[in-house]
Amino acid sequence: MKTDRAWLLGLSLPVAIMFLTFFAIPMTKLFVIGGSGELGWSAYVAAFIEPRYWRSMVSTLTLSALVTLATLVISGVAGTFLARHEFAGKQVLTALLTLPLAFPGVVIGIMVIMLGGRQGLVPRITDAIFGEPLVFAYSMVGLFLGYIYFSVPRTILTVMAAAENLDPQLIEAARSLGASHWRVLLEVLIPGLKPALLAAGAICFATAMGAFGTAFTLATKIDVLPMIIYTEFTLQANIAMAAALSFVLGLLTWSALAFARSLTGSAVAAAA
Repeated sequence: MKTDRAWLLGLSLPVAIMFLTFFAIPMTKLFVIGGSGELGWSAYVAAFIEPRYWRSMVSTLTLSALVTLATLVISGVAGTFLARHEFAGKQVLTALLTLPLAFPGVVIGIMVIMLGGRQGLVPRITDAIFGEPLVFAYSMVGLFLGYIYFSVPRTILTVMAAAENLDPQLIEAARSLGASHWRVLLEVLIPGLKPALLAAGAICFATAMGAFGTAFTLATKIDVLPMIIYTEFTLQANIAMAAALSFVLGLLTWSALAFARSLTGSAVAAAA
């Protein structure tokens, strides 16, 4: 009995050290700093009632939700197709689809500028056709495309792994009973992939909430929470408010992950 307790203690000690070092102590320090400014603890209230901060929070939540939804649709279709079909060049296509995993956010921002910046490909084409360039890189549209670009690869891998483990006999049985393609999709595929989709969606949402590199590169007309925190910290030297906003951002992200975990059991933890 004593041996078992010593063994459990030995296993839990590294976990406790990691939790204290990389989560509990930094978050506690961040929370304390957030209440140490001119506003005091009301800085946390200001994060929700100050118009500039509130608009930024709503924009960040909306953008992250839309990115998550679009990513799940794109990755769900592509990942399921790749997992259930064999064809020449499949490995090459999969490698190309997951290539953005190697790119930092700044590089993705530059690629969006090359596509939709003032001298980008799309503005040149639209200028030649319609006489008016369509510039979208320095707005929420550009950030939306950039976030999808780095969210799709990791989600595709998650969906592919889940789709490969899905029992093909379930689909064949549904088809043999006369179920249409849409009914098979709604009653077999989506329920079977639901844990993976929820887990991948939670990670995608959390990543979009806190992503900074791409937003920083495209920051001309972008008002998302990471950029507001950066501005408060560097340009305004308002460290307390930056800490308070950072804590709120972390709390919102953690809440999304906790909610997804409550729906999927340990799937989100495994995906994280």
